[in-house]
Amino acid sequence: MKLQQDSFVVKRRTVGARSDRGTWVRIEVQPADVFGTRGWGGIASSVQLLGVSRPSWLCSFDWFEGRFRWRADETELISARPVSERACVDAVPVLPKAWWETFNRSLDALRWHFPDHSATRHTALLTQRRITRLITSMFGEVDTVVPEWCAVHGDLSWANLTAPECVFLDWEDWGRGPVGFDAASLWALSLPVPELADRITIERASDLATRSGRISWLYQCAGLLDTETDPVFTEPARRQAARLLAEW
Repeated sequence: MKLQQDSFVVKRRTVGARSDRGTWVRIEVQPADVFGTRGWGGIASSVQLLGVSRPSWLCSFDWFEGRFRWRADETELISARPVSERACVDAVPVLPKAWWETFNRSLDALRWHFPDHSATRHTALLTQRRITRLITSMFGEVDTVVPEWCAVHGDLSWANLTAPECVFLDWEDWGRGPVGFDAASLWALSLPVPELADRITIERASDLATRSGRISWLYQCAGLLDTETDPVFTEPARRQAARLLAEW
């Protein structure tokens, strides 16, 4: 198998490219001393997620080289392009009705899966302790116990969604997370386009209206206020957090 050099996509810890077999190959590397503490093998294990629009997994191979562990996953090649080259958007994307139907059907399907492993968020496991620590550090003592957990993508962004056909890409970080976590994540990344952020809120109201969904939403607000300085993100995050806390 040969990879087409003009198609390389480099991310934080991975590189991907088209192969001469008409497939997509993703190569990941992790230091051996942290192996098992962050996402690994998620693409292969995502085959169990029935009802979710995602690339089909074909095969994988992993190996050690020095103090690093490498893995290559071969998947179906998706011809549709990512909605955005970046995680967030700067303009309203053109998303047909069928796109939203597939998007909602996929997120609905995830609620029926209950994995044993935690999702990974920015290379760290998404746990109750992590959620509590961030929210209370920003908003003080708040009851953050998540009552309902399910399968979540974990790294849902506009760069990991394609159009005009809706396909969810990059499943290396999926695992257990609060209901509504993916919806709240995408809402946060839609804030530069308020119309789109509102659309996410409406489309995923069934998730975000739950107790777990509100905790997920508050977690995203806390994350924005902790790391962002751009008022495009911080002002709506502050307003939404105030609304959530007022109803807590």
